[in-house]
Amino acid sequence: MAKILPSIERIHSLDSLRAIMMMLGLVFHSALTYGVSDLGEGWPLKDTGATHITNDLIKHIISRFRMPLFFLVAGFFGAMLFYTRTPLKMIKNRLSRLVYPFVVFILLLWPIIIFSFGFTQLIFAQSNNAFAETIVNFSSLDIFIPRKTYHLWFLYYLILATAAAVVLAFGFRKLPYFSANISKAFNWVIQKPIARVFVFSGLTCLVYLVMGTTSTGGMSFIPYFSTFIFFFFFYLVGWLLFKSKHLLDSMMRLDWLCVVLGFIVTIFYLFNLKTLGEEHIIFLKSFTVWLFIFGITGLFIRFGSKHSSRMRYISDASYWVYLIHLPLTAFIPSLLFNWNVPSTVKFITVLVTTTFICFTTYHYFVRTTFIGKFLNGKKYPKSFSATNRDK
Repeated sequence: MAKILPSIERIHSLDSLRAIMMMLGLVFHSALTYGVSDLGEGWPLKDTGATHITNDLIKHIISRFRMPLFFLVAGFFGAMLFYTRTPLKMIKNRLSRLVYPFVVFILLLWPIIIFSFGFTQLIFAQSNNAFAETIVNFSSLDIFIPRKTYHLWFLYYLILATAAAVVLAFGFRKLPYFSANISKAFNWVIQKPIARVFVFSGLTCLVYLVMGTTSTGGMSFIPYFSTFIFFFFFYLVGWLLFKSKHLLDSMMRLDWLCVVLGFIVTIFYLFNLKTLGEEHIIFLKSFTVWLFIFGITGLFIRFGSKHSSRMRYISDASYWVYLIHLPLTAFIPSLLFNWNVPSTVKFITVLVTTTFICFTTYHYFVRTTFIGKFLNGKKYPKSFSATNRDK
């Protein structure tokens, strides 16, 4: 019989996993400016003198698993709040930790993001007076009204997914027999490392067919049905996973193999994208996302189940770091534009500088202040050792 680890250890591993998925957002956005692909309005910045396909590869690999895995872990912790506290306390927690930060930071960050992108675009266009031209756009108060969610789209859809899951949970309480059978089937699948990849890949293929598209982006305030359905599916899997948390150790079976296969299949997908039909694209994207999800989750359970003060600190900081990083990854490339170095050097410079600024501001201006309490529910001493936090 497989060894069942204490649930608190599972929380350490999954909390670290959630934090790292957020941190990968810094890598993802730092690479976009230096990739070869034209991303259009999704990311209008392109340092044409310093691009390389490896930056596109970084973007594609991270995008295969990062947000689906984040929503899955969010579903796990959402269910934990719902079932181990009370539904009312869970709703209050999600309001304070998701809704209020979304409203506050979308208002605060919007003008900063607009300035960062506008200024860097003008620098890339070799404007002689980029600062003045950018400031002129702020002469009208309309510019301060958010029109997109930008990188906070994940919070927007997480709020919607949480609300929908709570409604479903109340509904399934009236269907105990049906709920028990779903849990039983889930338990059976989750313990079988090969079957679970194919079963969940098949379900994801169905989700793509319902969506009618393989695109999952959506920064509009009007929710995209396809985006909601896609990420809500992963949130629900995470919710069910909490009810089967005693089986989490089974994720360690074939974890390394899943990750390696995920990389191989993703690279095959990228180099053959132009020759693949839509049905092949749907299958390969569905297959790789679950290879990565089960593989990466297994590795975190294998190596991250013990308490680590440093990892806990990163976890506490991750919310703030993700919230403020986007304008930095858009602005810093403007300072490097005339630096005649390879694209990889610029990418790493943007990433390291952004990370340093984000963690420094967290340490000195957030962790021990009302901002930290607003985001994380409590203030912390600056010491690494003070890392216990309620979920």
